[in-house]
Order: sequence, then structure tokens, then C-alpha cells
Amino acid sequence: MTKFKLSLITGALLASSSAFAQVTAITNATVHTSTEQGILKDATVVIEGGKITAINPSNVNADITIDANDRILTPGFIGSMNQLGLVEVGAVAGSRDAGDDKAGVDFDTSSAFNPRSSLIPYARKGGVTQNVAVPYGGDSIFAGLGFVADLSGEFDSVTDKHTALVVHLGAKSKGSRALSYKQLVDKLEERQQALAKKDDKKDKDKKPSVEETVLTQVLNGQMPLVTHLTRASDILEIIKIKEQFGINLIIWGADDAQLVKSQLAKAKVPVIISAVSNLPTSFDSLHASLETAGALEKAGVKVILSIGGDGSHNVYQLRFDAGIAVSNGMSHEGAIKALTANVAESFGIEGGKIAKGERADLVLWSADPFEISTHVQKMWINGTEVTTESRHDKLRDRYTTESKLPRAYTK
Repeated sequence: MTKFKLSLITGALLASSSAFAQVTAITNATVHTSTEQGILKDATVVIEGGKITAINPSNVNADITIDANDRILTPGFIGSMNQLGLVEVGAVAGSRDAGDDKAGVDFDTSSAFNPRSSLIPYARKGGVTQNVAVPYGGDSIFAGLGFVADLSGEFDSVTDKHTALVVHLGAKSKGSRALSYKQLVDKLEERQQALAKKDDKKDKDKKPSVEETVLTQVLNGQMPLVTHLTRASDILEIIKIKEQFGINLIIWGADDAQLVKSQLAKAKVPVIISAVSNLPTSFDSLHASLETAGALEKAGVKVILSIGGDGSHNVYQLRFDAGIAVSNGMSHEGAIKALTANVAESFGIEGGKIAKGERADLVLWSADPFEISTHVQKMWINGTEVTTESRHDKLRDRYTTESKLPRAYTK
């Protein structure tokens, strides 16, 4: 085949593919950008090929135009620190894939992720378009690797497999937390010393293991270390370790964070909290409060809101938790960012903002997303509109539809 013929064929294929790339314009929207632009009134957002290609263009030539009628458009919410797609029913052992006694630094649960979990469409109903799932580990302080998946329900929805290394520190039911800190420091020092041996050709040519690669990425700041702890003194201790090794640290839990909010802000450490954690669950969380999110935001801490309690079933309620945070001192825009841009920035993933060139994960709401009566009207994941119908809707329709069949009939 000549180069001329090949170029003609290539050109024809490109022309045909571009013809199938639909352009969608969402007009007259109140856009919460989660960027420095803030809120845009009567705005137009254009999406094509999975990306946001324009905001308020002078001319709009779209295949599909959706009039938002001044309703709110936000980035898709991003869940985090849960087992969505890894645990279907907590009480059924055969549906749990988030932990193992032998789990460690290299424990990667992304291969066990089920994109067709019935919990994923339910989470979409809450405006959630992406999720950072994490293992709960095993006997080691190292629980394993978090990963990112979109909630499209497609089999290729895992977009990043090694997103963060999760470490459990703080209170222990057996033994001392002091040993946990020593184990973390020893592991980091061991890898740091191995990397320093640059003159050893044998070590240089040796292919690193998954564990060695992960620890190298943590030490280089390429992968965040997410540590679960709640006590103020533990927060200060892990900040010292961050400064010692120069790692990218994210603290998860942090019920006592108000006591050390200035230190967290100075160290530029993002904090993942549950907005509804307001009662002590241990001696480590005596200062849990509904005002924590607002207090941290005002102190300059990057706040991420995550669900508390059930690790996979209640991702849907993120927006309700955010509403509670707003009613207890957090700004409305701060709460939006705590579910979008702050998550994306902290974990280094696409999405979380409405800006040109960003991933087109968008949600059009019937009203304020933090109001309980509000619902998702339209949702796009990676530029494709997706349904919010869940198993709950199907069951409702099934049992409320008049039929000659008995009420308990199944087929």
C-alpha cells in the first residue's frame, strides 16, 4: 500500500470519527467551577470528546443543547476512603475483597473492583462520578494501595491503580502505637538508603519490586501517603515524619484536628474528615465536632469530606454530610470544593473542576445539591451522559406497579 493511499484512508477515518464526536452545550447554567473563577451565572459549558472544550464561547455550534434554566451545574463529586466496588454486602464474606491478613505495601485491590456493583448506580444518584477506593488491609500497618475508578459502570472504569499508599496508625487494640510509627519510619529509611546506593551497578540494574516502586514514589512525592489517625498528638507526630522525609501526606480521620489546625495549615497537609463525626468513638477522638470542617477551612487547611461509618453503602449521602458541614460553619463553596477540586488536587487525579481542558464529569441539579429534596437531573461521566437509575428505583417500580401477579412474585 502506498503512503498516498494510506494517508487517504487515515484522513477518512479521522473525518468519520470526528463526525461521530458529539458536541454538547449546557446553557443558562449557574456554574460552580471549583476554581478561582468561582460561580458563573447564565453560563454555557461545552463538552466534546470527554473534555470541557469551552466556557461561555462567543459562538455555540452543538449537536445537543441543554437549557439549564439557571439550575446549578457542578463538577461531579468524588468519593474517597471507602470500599465501593470492593464490598457488596458487609455481612457476606464472599462479597468482601477489600482486606486480607497478608496485605501490605503492595496490596492492590483494583483487580477485584466490580464496576457492576449495585451500589455504584446508587452512588451516582448522589452526584458522585469518581471514587478513590481503598483497602482496609490486614495484620500490617500498611493497608495497601488506593485506586481511582469512575462510576460509569463500564469494565474499563478503573483509571488509576496506584493512587495512594494507605497506612493505619494511631490507637491499637493490641500493642503500642509507638511501634507503628517505628515500623513506618524504618520502612521509609530502608528504601531511602537503598536508593542512595547509586554506585552499585548490581542494584542499579535490578528491577525493583512493586513494594520498592511504591516506596520510591512515596519518597519522591509522586504518590501520597494517606494515614488514618484521629488524636492531635498523633497528627503532630506524622507531620514530623512528613518533614523528615519530604513526603506528600494526607491525614484521614483527624477528629482532633481542630486542636492543631494551625500546624496542619502551615504544613500544607490535606485532611479527610467525616462532617457528621461529632461524638467520641475512643479516647483519641474526644474533640470530634460538627464544626471541625468549618474551623479547618477558616484556618486554611485543605478539607476533603468523606463518609463515616459504612465503607461502601453510603457514598450517596456525601452531599447531605456536606450540607451539615455548611450549616455548622463551612462555606458553601468550600463544601463544593471538599467534594471536588480538593480531592482531585490531593490525589493527583483528573476531574473536580469546571474549566477548559478538564475532564467532563458534570452534574446538573434540580436545586442546591446540599438540600435533601434536590435530585440529579442530568449527569455526564467523561463526557458521556449516564443514567441515575438504581436497583432501588427498579424495586420501587416493580412493587408499586399494578399487576395480576401476587405481590411476592419474582421472575
